[in-house]
Amino acid sequence: MTAKSMTPGRVFTYGLLLVAALFFLAPLYVMIVTSLKDADQIRNGNLLSLPTSVTFEAWGLAWNTACTGVDCRGLKPYFWNSVVMAVPAVLISTAWGAINGYVLSMWKFRGSEVLFGFLLFGVFMPFQVVLLPMSQVLGYLGLSSSIGGLVLVHCLAGMAGTTLFFRNYYTAVPRELVNAARIDGAGFWRIFWRIVLPMSTPIMMVTLIWQFTNIWNDFLFGVAFSGADSKPVTVGLNNMANTTSSVKNYNVDMAAAIIAGLPTMLVYVLAGQYFVKGLTAGAVKG
Repeated sequence: MTAKSMTPGRVFTYGLLLVAALFFLAPLYVMIVTSLKDADQIRNGNLLSLPTSVTFEAWGLAWNTACTGVDCRGLKPYFWNSVVMAVPAVLISTAWGAINGYVLSMWKFRGSEVLFGFLLFGVFMPFQVVLLPMSQVLGYLGLSSSIGGLVLVHCLAGMAGTTLFFRNYYTAVPRELVNAARIDGAGFWRIFWRIVLPMSTPIMMVTLIWQFTNIWNDFLFGVAFSGADSKPVTVGLNNMANTTSSVKNYNVDMAAAIIAGLPTMLVYVLAGQYFVKGLTAGAVKG
């Protein structure tokens, strides 16, 4: 960009964006620098001061030995509970949405638009209204207070959104491709695997990132439907932050918060460009 192109309006715009970015990143900066300090540095310094000597002791405590109530195993068991829960829930809900979107866009039947309209209610419906009936269903299925129950809940909760993404994306796929495949004798699944799915990479990335973020960061379902051995990392972090002791270890809490949010941050850093490309490729059209 040349100096001539830096008009006052553009300078003001970039300056405003820079201030907004700094304001947005300030809490993350505070969390990182606090997690790298020991207790004396926190007491003697201020919120924004850099650590005089970097220590990762708080990170080790947060991961291995920090107490969440009477359980002093750190965030590690909760973190792995979230991994075991999020991976299958993301994959199943994404695959489910892809098939639903494929059917509702290319294999329409009588009442398909009405069915799609009812599915849209799931996108805007507050999840608090399903807590009681969902707990009853999990009890009937024998999945109460288990990771399997959480996987089922997240698959059902995410089905409406993933269906919306794929259905709107597939409406932009030329129908001539599907019709030509039908004439050549290809059936439902062959068209899906050989024609539609290879074209779905952009929206697939959008849905995977979206679902992983929602499921990993969820607290409501985690605290409502988990048991003592199946609590996700968000519940463990909340319990750790609310565990009282004689001295509040802010550095341990900050390290634990970063650990809990690190997977979603890494996903957006490594795959954020695919998320943007997928949205612009048609994920919100139609």
